[in-house]
Amino acid sequence: MLRFEIVVMGLMLATPAWALGNAPPEAINVPSGQAVRFVEVVMNAPGTTGLVARFRFVAPAIAKHGGSVDYDVATVDMEHLCNSFALPRVASTGPRPSQIIISLADRDVPFGEAAPEATQFFEAYQIDGDACIWEAF
Repeated sequence: MLRFEIVVMGLMLATPAWALGNAPPEAINVPSGQAVRFVEVVMNAPGTTGLVARFRFVAPAIAKHGGSVDYDVATVDMEHLCNSFALPRVASTGPRPSQIIISLADRDVPFGEAAPEATQFFEAYQIDGDACIWEAF
């Protein structure tokens, strides 16, 4: 029964908020100042350590061609997004995930699909109390 509840919750969380009748999300403030927009959270694709919350964002400034934000700057933004955006949301979603993955893409890329033309950055974090702790992939 618990597995069914997690899958149902994951499917609900994989739906963009604005598809449920809410307004499209505003840009989220990050340390670099780049424009970042929340796309979705996916929790129905377990990782190697159990339940994983994948928070997906679009950040056009990371584009390989014409972008102004490199990987080193984006990693600071991703840690900020984990601590200030993702962590508060997983605290109230039901079973606590063992890991949070933050992804930035220069364009909206469907989850799980290859997009070689897109620039994408991913970072994984362990939850330690009220903080996201970076984990090497």
